[in-house]
Parts: sequence; structure tokens; C-alpha cells
Amino acid sequence: MSRPDLRARVEAARAQREREGLLRRARTCDVTADGHRLVDGRTLVDFCGNDYLGLARHPDLVAALSRAAAVEGVGTGAAHLVSGHRGEHAALEEELADWTGRQRAVLFSTGVMANLGALQALLGAGSLPGRGDALCVQDRLNHASLIDGAQLAGAELRRYPHGDAEAAARQLDARPDHPALLATDGVFSMDGDVAPLAALATLCRKRHALFFVDDAHGLGVLGPQGAGSVAAAGLDTEKVPVLMGTLGKALGTAGAFVAGDAVLIEAIVQFARPYMYTTAMPAALAAATRASLHLVRADTDGRRERLAANIARFRAGAAQLGLAVTPSQTAIQPLIVGSAEAALVASRSLEASGFLVVAIRPPTVPQGAARLRITLSAAHSPDQIDALLAALSRLPGPSGTAAV
Repeated sequence: MSRPDLRARVEAARAQREREGLLRRARTCDVTADGHRLVDGRTLVDFCGNDYLGLARHPDLVAALSRAAAVEGVGTGAAHLVSGHRGEHAALEEELADWTGRQRAVLFSTGVMANLGALQALLGAGSLPGRGDALCVQDRLNHASLIDGAQLAGAELRRYPHGDAEAAARQLDARPDHPALLATDGVFSMDGDVAPLAALATLCRKRHALFFVDDAHGLGVLGPQGAGSVAAAGLDTEKVPVLMGTLGKALGTAGAFVAGDAVLIEAIVQFARPYMYTTAMPAALAAATRASLHLVRADTDGRRERLAANIARFRAGAAQLGLAVTPSQTAIQPLIVGSAEAALVASRSLEASGFLVVAIRPPTVPQGAARLRITLSAAHSPDQIDALLAALSRLPGPSGTAAV
């Protein structure tokens, strides 16, 4: 009996994805001097990035990164637990903990690694080899890295219908003899809505489950001092013991962190393989993030207020035009199109009008729910928003009429 050919199987899967119109290709999106994107020779206004406060090119961040790089160099050369942990890292961790009202924070190189590492550590520490004796309950629309983290830990993964706290309770009650962790996005990345955090926190206290919130898209833009969706819901570290946040969205840099009480964060440091075996982020990047964090907390130039005004302007215009945007009140404003093909056609039409809005297709979203994931920023002008709305109103619908 001959062994099946792995290369042939991989190529067949890729070809199938291409036939279904789901193949992804990276495009070079250079940044112009005025902050636009240059794609295939066209200058486009970016309405699909996550730089919600427009800080990625802020001169304070650029200056902080340049100063630190001149001293520290570009790379750290080692993991945090070897010789890669610098003073800038330590200072940033302390400031992130203070910002989020937690005892301690630990840095990761990416948000995906933070979720993989934290869940693998918290769910897997102390379990018998090869035995998944912990329970992880998750919202069905959670980010893929949360799902992967539970699987990496070998935990039993049970998922509940989106935003349904009562269904989450039933999933926890199904395994009362298992140590449990409930994980949710704070702001859902493809829909823009906010999780029922207060209800889930109450549920976790009653069921003695650890509550983990991924606030990648809430930090910087929601709550007092931009401390995120958890802070906006009035939940402290006792009610939300573990908080993950990314640095590459509203803060405009790159990387991520997990914050919580000292015992839980120490467990992550000790047991999270993606933390232990990864070179630390550049110290210069940590310095730039500290500069960004200062701007976000103070917000003296009203970036959060401008973002809120832009969201309101877009939603009012969309309602006037009859565009079927979801009920999101955050910077993420999806326009559900339906098929992957229709989403690609709409994206290309917007590009021809001067706007970069990428089509989001399965498996990132469910079948039949392909969409234009429109994201707003404090850096967008009212004229740019109005021009995007005009372009959206001209998109062809199923029968050649304007999309609704």
C-alpha cells in the first residue's frame, strides 16, 4: 500500500479554495507622504486598517522609536527569559498594567501569540500529559487565535451562540467537574459589536470559571482613558481576571500583552511556550508604544472624540442611503454582501473609486456572510467619509440596482 502524497493533498486543497473564490493574495500597500495607500500604482484611502486613532505615523512615536533604536539597536537577539528583556519592555509592562488597572502585564510579539500562549498556559498548566481535563467555553464568533489556544492546551472546547450569556452558562454547567475558563472578544473583529461583558462576568463568578477577555479592538477607543471595553463596562480585575490587548491597532505600533493579577501572569510567564521560545520585540518598538500610550491616555487632541464623530457620520449617511450595515457602534462597520464573489466585486468597485476596502470571505466569516469590513479612524476627514458613502451607494446589487 503506497503512502498518500501530502504535497498532492495540500495542492488539491489550495486549488479547491481558488475554485471557490476564496484564495488570498498579499498585496503591497505602501504608505504615501500624506498617509494614503499606494496599491498597484493607485493612490487609495484606507478604510480597512485598524489604526483607529491615526497614531501609526505620529511624530512622537517615530521620534521615540528612533531614539531607542540608536541606543538599543534594531533587534533584541534573545527571548525575554534569556537576555532579551530590556528596560523599555519592563517600563511598558508596568504602564500597561497601570492603564488597565491590573497588578502585572507581560508582553508578546503578536496578539495571536498572546492568545495562544495565555490559553495554553492557563488551561494546560498542571494537566496530565495528553489529557485535556480543563473546559474552555467560547463565543462562536471569537477570534481564531482564541479557538486555537484552547486546542493547543488540549482543553475541551465548547462554543455558545454569539453574545448569548445564558447559552454560555449551559455550556459551563455541562462539565461542572472540570476547571473552566470562559473566553470572549470584547469587541468582535468582524461584526464590531461588544460582548455582554457584565453578564458574562457575573456568570463566571457564579460558576467559578476564569474570565478571559480579548480586547484587541476596544483598547484605546472605548472606556475612560481609552482603557477598553472592559473598563467601559465598569469591570475591574476581580471581575475580569485576564485581559489581552494588542498594540498594533489603536496604539499604532505592534505586539500585544496580557494583564491580570500577579499569580496568573506569573503562570503565563512560566508555562506559555509562545512566550518562552520567541525573541523579544525590539526595545525601540516598546519605546514607541510607551509614547503612544501616553497620547492615548491623555487624548489632549481629542482623537477618540473625532473617531466617535466619524462613526456617527458614517452611520447616519449609511442609514440615509439604506445601506445594510450591521448595528455596530464601534469603528468596525461591516456591510454584509452575501457571496464571496459579490464581496470581491464590491471591493474592486470601491478600489476603482479610490478606496481600499478588502472583501472578507469564508472561512473568516460564515458561508453566505461575506462582507466589506469598513473601519473608521480619527484620521479620516468628513469629506473622505462622504465620498466613501457615495461610492457605496453606487455598488451594484443582485439585479444591477444599488446595493442595500
